[in-house]
Amino acid sequence: MSASNASELYDRIRSDHELTQDLFRQALQDPSGALGRIVDIGAAAGLTVTTEEVRAHLASLDDGATKQWVLKARGGL
Repeated sequence: MSASNASELYDRIRSDHELTQDLFRQALQDPSGALGRIVDIGAAAGLTVTTEEVRAHLASLDDGATKQWVLKARGGL
């Protein structure tokens, strides 16, 4: 839908430490499932995003912690 939705969704998820950690653990075991869950979280929050938009947004970030997260979960992201 839009890059701004992906950005806002990322900010919301990042501000919830427990959710961030839960998604990280899920991504280590089931990267595609974690990505689908992020899309679902966005839909529930009224921030429609696609998996491609989430991937593109994560790839565009210049944030060491996020890049490490993506590298560890690379299989599905």
